[in-house]
Amino acid sequence: MTGSVLDLGLPEAVPLPGLPARVRIHEVGARDGLQNEALPLPVEVKAEFVARLAAAGLRTVEATSFVHPKWVPQLADAEQLMPLLADLPGRHPGLRLPVLVPNERGLERALAHGVADIAVFASATETFARRNLNRSLEESLEMFAPVVARATAEGVRVRGYLSMCFGDPWEGRVPLPQVVATGRRLLEMGCDELSLGDTIGVATPGQVTALLEALGRAGVAPDRLAVHFHDTYGQALSNTLAALRAGVSVVDASAGGLGGCPYARSATGNLATEDLVWMLHGLGIGTGVDLGALAATSVWLAGHLGRPSPSRTVRALTGG
Repeated sequence: MTGSVLDLGLPEAVPLPGLPARVRIHEVGARDGLQNEALPLPVEVKAEFVARLAAAGLRTVEATSFVHPKWVPQLADAEQLMPLLADLPGRHPGLRLPVLVPNERGLERALAHGVADIAVFASATETFARRNLNRSLEESLEMFAPVVARATAEGVRVRGYLSMCFGDPWEGRVPLPQVVATGRRLLEMGCDELSLGDTIGVATPGQVTALLEALGRAGVAPDRLAVHFHDTYGQALSNTLAALRAGVSVVDASAGGLGGCPYARSATGNLATEDLVWMLHGLGIGTGVDLGALAATSVWLAGHLGRPSPSRTVRALTGG
């Protein structure tokens, strides 16, 4: 990849009825993406990555995770990273830099750095809760309750991630009522936003529509929801469009398609932010993102990772 970005004035914006006028992209590359890398990047490179994402117009950039270094060594430098990002909100008004916290100790560490947004990570299935959190589904929710309560009392915004919403590599199909019930628990304990995760990338648009309709019948409006798709079977963009049609206007994505899922053989990672932006701009939906600057950022990071970006849009725009 050369890093020079092709600009032909495309995509042409052709709106479709029934879609939101604007979408907020929740950028997860610096956290969910980098935590899947075999080797950690230098903290200065991570800080520059977040700064470049903000400069490209992204206004929600998940910065890191305050998980014990034993479990996620790639993000063991969270304490060193956060001070390097301290001036970014002043340079980019409206910028939010959420961090993932697993428990009360993680919250304490995050609060010590003055964070304004945190996320907790729950599972819709019993097996994944035990494998990923070493607790039953119920025990994991009980662990998160005081974290959410404390964060809320401190004026910190809380996002709840709910993984395995559409399929589980051990349990197979995940019943809709199970997903709805667990999602409601997270919202009822005080989460401001619920991100519905297709952790192994098996969802299809019909499933997405059915889940969002079921949540609506349970009293969960689409303005409380976000969607987080992996592209294992090439369905991430079609699933996103189904969610937009249902009224969701917050979409998780990862710059350059960073990240993956260790539980699905052939998983191809998160929905690439550039691919998402190309579709949204083609639909006339505002994002505030400079696609050329974003693609150039992913090329820059690919140089540090030693491999090309898997994003089709990045490759098309940069000739990589």
